[in-house]
Order: sequence, then structure tokens, then C-alpha cells
Amino acid sequence: MLNLREIDLNLLVVFQQLYKERRVSVVADNLGLTQPAVSNALGRLRKMMGDELFLRSARGMEPTPYASQLAEPIDFALTTIRDTLERQLEFDPAASERRFTIAMTDLGEIHFLPRLMRRLAELAPGVTISTVRNTAVNLSDELESGRVDIAIGLLPQLKAGFFQRNLFRQRYVCIFREGHALDKDELTLQDFEDAQHVVVVAGGTGHAIVDEIIAKRGIKRNVRLSVPHFVALGHILSNTDLIATVPERYVREGMAPFKLRYLPHPVPLPEFDVNLFWHAKFHKEPGSQWLRNVIADLSVAQGVGTAPAAQPGFRGDANISAINTPKVS
Repeated sequence: MLNLREIDLNLLVVFQQLYKERRVSVVADNLGLTQPAVSNALGRLRKMMGDELFLRSARGMEPTPYASQLAEPIDFALTTIRDTLERQLEFDPAASERRFTIAMTDLGEIHFLPRLMRRLAELAPGVTISTVRNTAVNLSDELESGRVDIAIGLLPQLKAGFFQRNLFRQRYVCIFREGHALDKDELTLQDFEDAQHVVVVAGGTGHAIVDEIIAKRGIKRNVRLSVPHFVALGHILSNTDLIATVPERYVREGMAPFKLRYLPHPVPLPEFDVNLFWHAKFHKEPGSQWLRNVIADLSVAQGVGTAPAAQPGFRGDANISAINTPKVS
């Protein structure tokens, strides 16, 4: 009985070609091999199958009855394998009904989802999106398993085994309602310490890093309210004298209905990269590549990235880097 682990797929390709062409020289040319290499492969096939398989004749290599029995199922098996691999190299967004899962914060949803859904309506009307909080799951495991396709944010917990692609940089500012006592030309550090604060608590993200930097510098905040997300922040700030430390992009894009103002932050905070992350296992998976390119294209369209425009079909990534150390660049 044959052990599948001992079967070299290349030998079956040689068999398929010999059955079709009947000449060693033609098979060698078709497969880019030497004639001795084809003869050697036939010898291994004969030993493996316990049959001569092909016999020399005036008309070329004639198959034995056993070879004729094998020909159709071997051809079917190789064709199936080839078709399967070729399908994996294609992704047709216009025809796809795939569901993608993206890990992001609610701040990411505010920024990305309206643009993304408009773009999908044009390119991929059957594609659907679901989101999960990147702090609500074991993000590394979810990305590696494929249950989450990509993640967006500043995610220092994603280390070796992942790729990243920069989307934009963001700085942090102080935000408050119009008419607030701090609604002036400049916010001092003393103003910041004297104010009452609402803090968005989002462990494992760039927002948490900002809070850590402020605390490590010994700056005191009178935190009157802590919330786990940004969704209600506009309503809270517009109806209280609280202030908040938030990314400038959030203010520019989501705060107009709430009549809020913002000023440069009095604490010297670094700017942070917002990146797109995916596991190395799916680096060349066409659907993942396509979605990553669409999102990068949307960032470029907003003047916040450098990636080339995404196309409706499959193409490779640009401006990406592998994560080999704990540091996120």
C-alpha cells in the first residue's frame, strides 16, 4: 500500500506529461528538465507503482493497462490542485461576498468606516465588514488564526510575526466646549492641571501611552470622569466644563456638531503613527491585500499617507515593514 507521504507530486506531473506526449524529449522540454531527469523520474514511478507504466515502441512511450487506469484520476487530481492554487491567487471584489473583520477603536470607526463603506459600495457591493475592539480580544491570536483580518491603530503589543503599514501620524490636543474659560489663544500647563478632565481609558492603545507619559512627567490631572470609548465624548464636553486630551484628527472630523474648540497640548507629547497590522500568514492572501490597499488608498485620499492608490483587483503592498522587535516604528 502506498504511503502518501512518500509520493513526490513532481513524479505525478511527469506521469501526466508522459501519458499525454508519449516522448521523453517532449516531456523534458515541456517541464524544463533534461531527458535523463525525466528517465530518472520514470524509474522512480515504476518502482513506486510496481509496474513498467510506459514501454518503448515505434510510436513512442506506450502506456501499460495499469498506466491507462491511473491516467484519468491523476489528471483530475493535478487539475484540482492547480485550480485550487490559482483561485487562491485571485480576488474579485466586484463578485465577492466575503466578510472581513477589522479590529479598531471607536475612534478608528469614526475616521475609517464612513469612507470605507462608501468605497466598498463602489468596488465591492457584496463585501461586508464587522469590527471588534482591539482591546476586547487576544488580538495577536485572533489575527494569527484569521478570525480578525487586520487591525488599525497604535498597537505595541503586536510584535514579531506581523507586518505593518503606516497610514498617518497624529498629535494630541486639548479639547473643550466653545465659551469655556480656557477658550483662548493658548493653554498653559497650569491651566491644564487646574482644569477638570474626562479621560478615555483604552489600555493597549496609543491613548493609554499618552496617559502614561503625562503621569510619568509628574503632571497632575483632576480626573472627574473616565469612560471606555470616544463615542459619548462630544456630548459630555459640549455640556460640561470638562476638558479632554484627544487626537487632533478626532476633533477635526467628528466634533463639528458639538461646537467644540481645541488648542495645542501644553504637555510636549510625541506624535504617534497609526498603522495597519496583519499577520505574516496572510501577507500574500489576495483578499487581505486588496482590503489593505483600499484602506491605504483612503488615507492617501485624505492627504495623510504615502501609499499608492488601490486598484479594484489584486496587487502587492507598498510601504510596509515586518515587525521583528517589540518596538512599533
